Amino acid sequence: MVTHVAAEARGDERGALLAFLEEQRGGIRRALLGLTEEQARSRPSASELSLGGLLKHVAETEQGWLARARQEPPAIPRDESNWHETFQLTGDETVASQLAYWDEVAAGTEKYIRSAPSLDDTFPLPPDPWFPPEGRVSLRWLCLHLIRETARHAGHADIIRESLDGKTAFELVALEQQGG
Repeated sequence: MVTHVAAEARGDERGALLAFLEEQRGGIRRALLGLTEEQARSRPSASELSLGGLLKHVAETEQGWLARARQEPPAIPRDESNWHETFQLTGDETVASQLAYWDEVAAGTEKYIRSAPSLDDTFPLPPDPWFPPEGRVSLRWLCLHLIRETARHAGHADIIRESLDGKTAFELVALEQQGG
């Protein structure tokens, strides 16, 4: 762990889950510190992933899961024809615009989780073939899933950033603390 997540107030499970999610978001945000748009769009490894693309993907993914919990359609519908675009900055999308979008999504997640009657409340999974038929998950599951998804991609972001300019997560934390 590169940063410390403060202990939650006694009995504040929601706060703990949201704090760990925010800590993982920070890893992706820091990976973008000081980069040009060109660097953020570049793919310096064998993978097709770029830091800008990862940023867009985690923001869309979080928004999509929040929409499912609210039983609304995602803001950006994805299917086989456009799924690849979730990992690419396209058109006039920029790192700044995606960071601003993700900040809005994150605020919406925080508000929704904090205001829900219970983390045990459930919502239906979509009828996709990789989900169980008639499947339901809790808001606790949602939080844990978002932490896992974001953490996975924060690890990818570490590798991509180090491939770009050699900066490691520890250096990026220091850069962030300096106003980076």
